[in-house]
Amino acid sequence: MLRILRRRVQVAYCVDVWQTSRSSKYVATAFGELSIHHVSEPAWDDACTRQTNGSWALKSTATLLSINAPTTTTHTSPIHRIPHSAMSGSSSSSKPRIAIIGGGPGGLVVLVTLHKRGIPATLYEREPSSDSRAHMGGMLDLEWETGQRAFRDNGLEDEFIKHSRAGDAEEGRICGKDGVPILHRKKEKPANNDLKDSRPEIDRRVLREVLLSAVPPESVKWDHTLVSVQPLEHGQHELTFSNGLVTVVDILVGADGANSRIRPLVSPAVPQYHGVTGAEISVPPEAVSLPENRDIDEAIGLGSLFACEAGKMFGTQRNGNGRVRAYLWHRAPLEWKLPIDPKEAKRVLVELYSDWAPWMLKFIEIADEQAMYLRPLFFLPVGHRWPHKPGVTLIGDAAHLMSPFSGSGANLAMLDGIELGLVLADVVSKGLEGEEREAAIAEWEEKMLARGEEVADKTAKSLEACLNPDAPKTMIDRFKEVIAEGKESRQEQQYLADSTR
Repeated sequence: MLRILRRRVQVAYCVDVWQTSRSSKYVATAFGELSIHHVSEPAWDDACTRQTNGSWALKSTATLLSINAPTTTTHTSPIHRIPHSAMSGSSSSSKPRIAIIGGGPGGLVVLVTLHKRGIPATLYEREPSSDSRAHMGGMLDLEWETGQRAFRDNGLEDEFIKHSRAGDAEEGRICGKDGVPILHRKKEKPANNDLKDSRPEIDRRVLREVLLSAVPPESVKWDHTLVSVQPLEHGQHELTFSNGLVTVVDILVGADGANSRIRPLVSPAVPQYHGVTGAEISVPPEAVSLPENRDIDEAIGLGSLFACEAGKMFGTQRNGNGRVRAYLWHRAPLEWKLPIDPKEAKRVLVELYSDWAPWMLKFIEIADEQAMYLRPLFFLPVGHRWPHKPGVTLIGDAAHLMSPFSGSGANLAMLDGIELGLVLADVVSKGLEGEEREAAIAEWEEKMLARGEEVADKTAKSLEACLNPDAPKTMIDRFKEVIAEGKESRQEQQYLADSTR
């Protein structure tokens, strides 16, 4: 279609076609603004087809709107809808159409990385807006070489330092069901904001806001639930969304989590149940600060607490806004359900933890009844791999889903995002296409999957240690193993050894 449009339009998406008379035919395209272009008779016959209702439609793999003759044939107002891709070939000789499905940390990092290097891409997210699920998701502790790297390499290090919490927020406690710490780790805020040996905490909500502020608002399409993907020739894919949008892309990035709709394009693997389920609950800051809840406030500390015993866990996090979140996990069949009625849900949880510390039972009783969620745990087989498929790849949980028992999920997703973003930016800037482009992506995939296999194995061991019948002893032993593997600085290793009684 590009050959029949004005040459000043470098990348155009056809959105409507119509005929005002036999000799006056027009195509509407979108490139930031909606523009109308006159089309010659021969080009029109090549590009469009007559429908039974007398209107015209563009010949395309995409489903496009077709309208009858409008009252005007000139228009240059801003476009308010997502343009439908109308080209069966590549959109441009130098800029392939890139779609990212999923607006979690990994998907957003891919988008930011590409945008910072002048490569256009579009992210599609099923949530209605950036404010959706504002109270869901806890803190993320980001490592220097993984999560933090995504900020540094995109010129956002100062933003991360501004919004993250190093030092006090990294405090950690491990205990049994009595709530008395067996291991208590405290950390000082690093001097001169040197975060190499720190894992600063940042709320998931704040992380999303920082990354969104680094990209043009129009590059993120909210309220777009992907319903189907159709592979086409030359590695292209046709995407259909629940709101009626159909578009064709050259590079498809699946960053859509555990139940990825993109994964089946490359792998038959499906998430497997860990045999562990439970609930996420939280107490709002105004309740935590009440004098009668001082026992809760003092018990959880400024960071995280992990109480593990008898195959159960009660873990807490203090978020940056003062809300305290808790995850209550236990071994049970997948059929175990958290009652929908919040009062009944609290009764079930209190009964499940009836002989645990009194402050933990109180936490359940005063929990926010509007923020109680069932949280079964799933994983992809350790060592999950696939032969590379042209035009599509996966990152984050879509590629290597694992439990949250090592704090690695978000870090890996963000590392996947920065690395893939850099690979795509490199091949696009060099004008690589076809086999050369796919070879670069395939090489990165192998590296990413090998890394995911290593971390997934360690994460599985941590889950078993925490929910072991001999916990919290097994949890402490596992923590020492992680220290010995060199995940902490030497000073941290010595401090943790001295802190364990």
